[in-house]
Amino acid sequence: MASLWRLSVLCGAQGGRALFLRIPVVRPAHVSAFLQDQPAPGWCRTQHIHLSPNHYSGSKAASLHWTGERVVSVLLLGLIPAAYLNPGSAMDYSLAAALTLHSHWGLGQVVTDYVRGDGLQKAVKAGVLALSALTFAGLCYFNYHDVGICKAVAMLWKL
Repeated sequence: MASLWRLSVLCGAQGGRALFLRIPVVRPAHVSAFLQDQPAPGWCRTQHIHLSPNHYSGSKAASLHWTGERVVSVLLLGLIPAAYLNPGSAMDYSLAAALTLHSHWGLGQVVTDYVRGDGLQKAVKAGVLALSALTFAGLCYFNYHDVGICKAVAMLWKL
């Protein structure tokens, strides 16, 4: 079990204050206790971190979304060699949809993890949605009016 370094040098036994700082020092005991919101004995001022929003906890929709993300990831693992072996318009559009969906969900998780504030997060998620729609439209346009994703990658490999 991985443990975080104990800041015993900087944290006093009584007050939990740093020697050179005027703010309390956070000292979690073990990563597992830290992530499970369990207080660790002998540690002063343990801070709890919630990994997901409360409105998703215990939700079947969140579980289905997680399963869908994994299905698309595994589907991409099969689509890439299949596109090399059997290029065509159906494979081009399948790749366009799967790649766009995979990148949309990935960027959505980055926004969820790193953008703070409800209003800002909604605005950035709307931007991610617009970017994903534009990406899918651009890939479909490329597949219809040009050589397609499979042949374009094959042409790049020939260089």
